[in-house]
Amino acid sequence: MSLSVSVLDAIDKIAPQDWDACAAPEAATGRPDNPFLTHRFLLALEKSGSVGPGTGWQSLHLVARDGDEVAGVLPLYAKSHSQGEYIFDHSWADAYERAGGRYYPKLQSAVPFTPVTGRRFLCRPGRPDAREALLGGALSIARQNGISSLHVTFCTEEEWHWGQTAGLLPRLTQQFHWDNRGYASFDAFLADLSSRKRKTIRKERSVAQGFGGTIRRLTGQDIWPAHWDAFWTFYQDTGSRKWGHPYLTRAFFDLIHETMRDDLMLVLAERQGQPVAGALNFIGRNTLFGRYWGAIEDHPCLHFEACYYQAIDFAIERGLNRVEAGAQGEHKLARGYLPVPTWSLHWLADPGLARAVERYLKAEREAVGQEIEALADLGPFRAGPEGSGD
Repeated sequence: MSLSVSVLDAIDKIAPQDWDACAAPEAATGRPDNPFLTHRFLLALEKSGSVGPGTGWQSLHLVARDGDEVAGVLPLYAKSHSQGEYIFDHSWADAYERAGGRYYPKLQSAVPFTPVTGRRFLCRPGRPDAREALLGGALSIARQNGISSLHVTFCTEEEWHWGQTAGLLPRLTQQFHWDNRGYASFDAFLADLSSRKRKTIRKERSVAQGFGGTIRRLTGQDIWPAHWDAFWTFYQDTGSRKWGHPYLTRAFFDLIHETMRDDLMLVLAERQGQPVAGALNFIGRNTLFGRYWGAIEDHPCLHFEACYYQAIDFAIERGLNRVEAGAQGEHKLARGYLPVPTWSLHWLADPGLARAVERYLKAEREAVGQEIEALADLGPFRAGPEGSGD
């Protein structure tokens, strides 16, 4: 193989154009498919101190080169815990350490704190051979340093199938996504639902919008630095309740304001001129990605409006194909978000642990597949062309 693989302990040690030529080549003619894979997003995580020393996320990005050309890159981290991943392996770590093993550090190919499916083996167009080189490099680091495992989370389905042929263990999980079926308006979307679900959503929107203030969507230059002061307060509240402390630092939001403002859609609920709740979304080429929500006042249904219905409205207006609203949440089902599979790959150095995890994953895949089918049948859409589900 003509490719050489090197390790970067910081994303700023590779030129943005070289990284993005592999991670988001389509951005040369418009928006990236997945803004989270871009150099500027990963750089914001590192420059803000959201990942790096003291966070449990140490950058070890891999670069495959053919001479002077970067043929592929792999976002990779050495991790000392299992937080911020959304594909849970705490039970594996606990079992291995109770048996006398050392699970941490482990290697994680992922976008930190971002449960969004996307390519992980980021190959320049025409260089599929870089994928084998990147995987080989990651496994060599693990073996040479006595690292317990490698995890490739929220990879694509195509990578998932390829990874199995390369000897990695496949895992199946699920999320809830909204698909745009060519709707001309939010009312057209509602017309696709059973009458009971239509009434419920209309009532929730009415209740939320009657909270005593206004709800607006901001993008690009309409987002001001002061808006991040308010959103940081919201985010801190959510992070403290869900994770014990926020994953992202305040500086992260300032950095994405500088470098990604046109990729953002911020929903703000304001009462008496003051923001009281908000939801942050990232705009991809065909998808709106819902990421963070928070509030300093509790108003009925405001969460559903800010996170789900405003996102659907925006996607319809912009002609986007999909809204991905983050991890977990069966409550999304009644609001038009249907279950979809998500994929990950795992390599474990210890043969005994690998066999145990392989058995577990087989049973889990069967259960998740059955759950996706069952939940899809419970979706809010009409059962037939005559609305027999009404």
